[in-house]
Amino acid sequence: MIETKERPAMNDIKTSKTVYRNLSAAALYEHAVSRKEAELTAGGALCARTGKHTARSAQDKFIVKEPGSEGNIWWGDQNAAIDEATFDKLYAKVQNYLSDKDVYQRDCYAGSDPKNRLNVRVYTELAWHSLFAGHMFIEPPAADLQGFAPQFTVIDVPGFHALPQVDGTRGAAFILLNFRKKIVLIGGTAYAGEIKKSVFSVMNYLLPLKGVMPMHCSANVGKADDTAIFFGLSGTGKTTLSSDPLRRLIGDDEHGWSDNGVFNFEGGCYAKVINLNAEAEPQIYAATGRFGTILENVVYDKHTRALDLNDGSLTENTRAAYPLGFIDNSITGAAFPHPKNIVMLTYDAFGVLPPIARLSPEQAMYHFISGYTAKVANTEMGIKEPKATFSTCFGAPFMSHHPTVYAELLEKKMKASKADCWLINTGLCGGPYGVGKRMSIRHTRALLNSALDGKLAKVKFAKDPVFGFEIPAECPGVPAEVLNPRDTWADKAAYDAKLRELAGLFAANFKKFEVTNKAITDAGPKI
Repeated sequence: MIETKERPAMNDIKTSKTVYRNLSAAALYEHAVSRKEAELTAGGALCARTGKHTARSAQDKFIVKEPGSEGNIWWGDQNAAIDEATFDKLYAKVQNYLSDKDVYQRDCYAGSDPKNRLNVRVYTELAWHSLFAGHMFIEPPAADLQGFAPQFTVIDVPGFHALPQVDGTRGAAFILLNFRKKIVLIGGTAYAGEIKKSVFSVMNYLLPLKGVMPMHCSANVGKADDTAIFFGLSGTGKTTLSSDPLRRLIGDDEHGWSDNGVFNFEGGCYAKVINLNAEAEPQIYAATGRFGTILENVVYDKHTRALDLNDGSLTENTRAAYPLGFIDNSITGAAFPHPKNIVMLTYDAFGVLPPIARLSPEQAMYHFISGYTAKVANTEMGIKEPKATFSTCFGAPFMSHHPTVYAELLEKKMKASKADCWLINTGLCGGPYGVGKRMSIRHTRALLNSALDGKLAKVKFAKDPVFGFEIPAECPGVPAEVLNPRDTWADKAAYDAKLRELAGLFAANFKKFEVTNKAITDAGPKI
């Protein structure tokens, strides 16, 4: 359990109505439907619409600046400050707002490892949000619920809207983290992902203080108890590649790495379902039609209640939240063995990164801090150009400490476990966007499998002259000419120019971190 210096968060919610504590999924279904919060769909899933906010409101997140934590926070755009007085006034308004309303209470664990978990109490205005919290976090045994002492409290009130000119927020929505009072306030948004990510942000602050590495990653384990973790931003293949019938899924999004090994923060999955294909993602597809699953902003036929997963008219960010047990090859436990392999995924639309490369511990730190992928932006004239995207530690919005804190933890644990680190490009090869082709998923799978089973580490490698990482000379099931990206380009001079361009973007982005560790800065590309 995570130790805290100050008293645990107390139950400060008082209402003249009813506090519903730890209701079952069936009971919460009844409440959500009768209160017209959500509707049943074919197969039994519960579908809710979140209104204006169909994704996280990153610009509306604040951390309370107070003496106990302010010296640890990396203040800036990702971690905006709000003062204690402003928080207290808004907190009082929220308490008053709930004073004549039914409230749903959910007691749960964030983290499967008893030595590193956080006792969390979640108060929600909506019944389906309580069910969401029950899926996303870990349900304590019945005996543990007796006398449950929360270490952090989340208060979620979508119906309460802030007044920016009065309440000191940027808009009507707000997500406020107070590490002294151990409270998260969420208001003005019905997007349930704010509950999940606010607790992840709390874990990202608390765990590094005790030497535990929080990670925005998926994780699985093989038959030989060989754990692998997968870092990657949206669209890089994190969910797809970590879902392997020959390996057990530990979790798909948030984990910790302690002296005990790797442990899941969550008890469920929160998957994007837009254009979900039954053949490509059969288990997630099946989950969309099961009792207990919550669907957000998924379009369905009002008469038949049949889902249309291809309809993005409400948002492209349609979601399904469901228990981890809905995935057949999932596995639960307090902790799993230390990773043998660390995989960093990127979609490189410039077409210059290799399909796989081995990173040294210092290079791993550099690429971890960088958190690179590339997206293709459409202009009004239909011209498409790749745009580099950097999200430090592959999860910038949730990292409260300076990126080097997380990077140094990664290096320490990587060296202790003697883990190999691999950079895998699931993007383009043979040229930039418009010329190059998407990496073959068959080739990517073959490379990944060879890396995870240890075969790839035994082949000869060649050092890339610009990025410095090592590129394998061969891999079973993959043509040799695919392994070195320069060999796939018809115009070698164009490749060299595009590689230098990408290296320059890396260097420019890295400057903002003001990293003083020379070993990390020297591990970047040489221009």
